[in-house]
Amino acid sequence: MVLIAACVFSKTGKALVARQFVNDMTRARLEGLLDAFPKLIGNEKEAATRQHTFVETDSVRYVYHPLDSIYVVLVTTKNSNILEDLETLRLFSRVIPEYCRSNDEKEILAHDFDLIFAFDEVVTLGYRESVNLAQIRTFTEMDSHEERVFMQIKEAQEKAAKQAMAEKAKELKRAQKEALSRGLKPSYQSSTGISSSSVPSAAAVSEPVAPRPAAPKGPIGGGKALKLGGKTTNEDDFLNTLRQQGQTIAPVEKASLSGGASSLAAPVSNAPRVKREAVHIRTDEKINARVSRDGGLESGEVQATVSLSVASPDLTTISIQMSTSQVAGAQLQVHPNMDKKEWQTNSLLKVKANGKPYPINNDVGILKWKMTLGEEEQLPISLNCWPQESSDGVQVNIEYTLQREDITLHNVRIVIPLPTATTPVVGECEGAYEYLKTKNVIVWSMPVIDSSNSTGTLEFSVPNGHSDHFFPVTVGFTSENLFVPITVKDVTKSDGAPVVYSVETNFNSDNFEIV
Repeated sequence: MVLIAACVFSKTGKALVARQFVNDMTRARLEGLLDAFPKLIGNEKEAATRQHTFVETDSVRYVYHPLDSIYVVLVTTKNSNILEDLETLRLFSRVIPEYCRSNDEKEILAHDFDLIFAFDEVVTLGYRESVNLAQIRTFTEMDSHEERVFMQIKEAQEKAAKQAMAEKAKELKRAQKEALSRGLKPSYQSSTGISSSSVPSAAAVSEPVAPRPAAPKGPIGGGKALKLGGKTTNEDDFLNTLRQQGQTIAPVEKASLSGGASSLAAPVSNAPRVKREAVHIRTDEKINARVSRDGGLESGEVQATVSLSVASPDLTTISIQMSTSQVAGAQLQVHPNMDKKEWQTNSLLKVKANGKPYPINNDVGILKWKMTLGEEEQLPISLNCWPQESSDGVQVNIEYTLQREDITLHNVRIVIPLPTATTPVVGECEGAYEYLKTKNVIVWSMPVIDSSNSTGTLEFSVPNGHSDHFFPVTVGFTSENLFVPITVKDVTKSDGAPVVYSVETNFNSDNFEIV
């Protein structure tokens, strides 16, 4: 028995579904055989009334069976067994009602691929497979017990996750209500740490007398905020899921946990960007200091670079008048392309007579300086860290003092390491603090330090440890005021005409440690 193809025809002779089972026949040849079938049965008046019918040509045999308004047709070779052909035809006729609700043309076309897949389970390479109708249904559905078990486990896990999210959402709402009932500002963070509001203290509850609206908001909230420590990845995923479900979750700012204490104290500049004019002068200044815990400066240095950017070709030869009245101890150096005599005599930055003009829309350094610090009193801020060991643990008192009141510090972050497996109990804090359990540090932060709060204290205790556990203390800050006050007085063209310019100054700590 060799089955060439199986086909479903309408009573009008239209081929609805056809499946070829042999590879040694071209498409054109098969289409010719299918086109010949309606013509072969057209003259037989009793074709629609026969139970099983067949028609032979010189090369093939058509075995067909009428089903309502369709014909189920098998195209076989002439030497195939007619009894087996009829049995196969009967199985094909039973397959169609399994996938189609009726035997009309629309239903057959709507499930054509389902029928083709079922035909492939009955015949392979022209020979019938030993299968029944139930096996064909199982094979085409590709039912798998392992898949059902996996899907049941997955549904159970999803249900448990939804319940956990609902419980967590209730917990967050309870915390929010408790904070509102106490008059506090709610903040959503994880329970892996504690913050300044988790321990009742006078400093944490006190309100500032007069808030400064001009002060930028720091990355850590005020002493009253209900904060917890660093977030874990699972909690980040949970909050993201709540946001996707339409819940309103306040954004949480946190320190990066990928680095050490120095990365936690890295300054974050929140200074507003100035409006850039055609001539823009930017000064970047940074300080490196290493202070002994017993007092005294071990090393200290301030470095700065002044860059210039011009946006027009007629400004490539401008002159910049600098103010250098208070630069005692600073070593200044101008770019080799600048006129050194004009700088030394008049503090004027201008290109040499035969020098290259400034490039357009490109920051180019024109001046830099370095100042070596010899005394701790020269630092913009000093820190006194005093751990006191006792039988009950260690009491730590830290006090900062702003020594340069002409400099306003922003985003001040003081990072104090802690002994392992300890939780600090904070008794007094001016500003805000955050205990990061994963990094085993406490971060003391102030959004602004200026002449109105030139000193501040943090006091906490731990049940174990010794003095060395609390060092090195790292300090980070930013400021718009320069340590070495070299400023721009005027900018003019080569003919003396004034030029509109903008100035941007940044002073920050690069590596400031108490060891």
